[in-house]
Amino acid sequence: MAGQSDPHISIFSAPEVEFLAEDEVVEIVPNIRMESLNMICGDFGPFFPQIPSKVPLWLAAALKKRGKCTIRTPEWMTVERLTQVLEAERESPREFQPLPFHYVEISRLLFDHARDDIPDIYMVRSLIEDIRDVRFHKVETGLETISGRTHAVKLKNLSAMEVNIVRPFMVRALQAFYKHDSPQMIQQADTMGSKRSQGADRGPRRDLRPR
Repeated sequence: MAGQSDPHISIFSAPEVEFLAEDEVVEIVPNIRMESLNMICGDFGPFFPQIPSKVPLWLAAALKKRGKCTIRTPEWMTVERLTQVLEAERESPREFQPLPFHYVEISRLLFDHARDDIPDIYMVRSLIEDIRDVRFHKVETGLETISGRTHAVKLKNLSAMEVNIVRPFMVRALQAFYKHDSPQMIQQADTMGSKRSQGADRGPRRDLRPR
C-alpha cells in the first residue's frame, strides 16, 4: 500500500481508505431466503425475508447489486441528525463532532450502491459535503497555530480521511520545528557525540598494578 511504501510518509490513497471502510457494519433487509455465507473473514446469515441482518458494507453492496436486499440508512445519515451535526460544527470552531471514523467513505459507498434506499438523498449529500468543508476549515485553522513550541497536537473525533490528510503534514512540520527552532538540542546532541568519539580514541587501557 502507498501508506506502507515509505515509513516517513504515512498516507493512504483515497481508494485504499475506502477499501478499509468497506469492513464497516451496516444493516440490510433481505428480500429472499439465503443460507449462511461462509467467508474467510467470518460467517454471515442465514438470511430471511424482511428480517434485518447486520453485515459488512462490502457484502451489503454485493447483495444490493444482485437485487437480494435493501440497505438501511445509518441513523447518523438522516437529514435531522446531519443538520444538528452541521450546526454544532459551525458553533464550535475548536471541536469536532463525533461521527463514524469512515463517515465520508461510508456515505460515498451508499450513494454509489444504494441511492434508492436513502431518503432525501440530495439533501443528505449536501449536508455531508457542508460538514466535510467546515471540518476541513477547522483543520486548516488548527494547523496555522502550530509553532516551534508545539510538542503535540490533539485533534479529537477526526475522520479517517481527515487524519490521512493531516498526518503527513503534521509529522513534517513538527520535525522541521524541532530541527530549526531548537539549536540548543542539536548542539547538545553534537557535544555528546563528540565526547563519545573522544572516549573511543583514547587507545587501549593499561593493566592495573597487582597489589
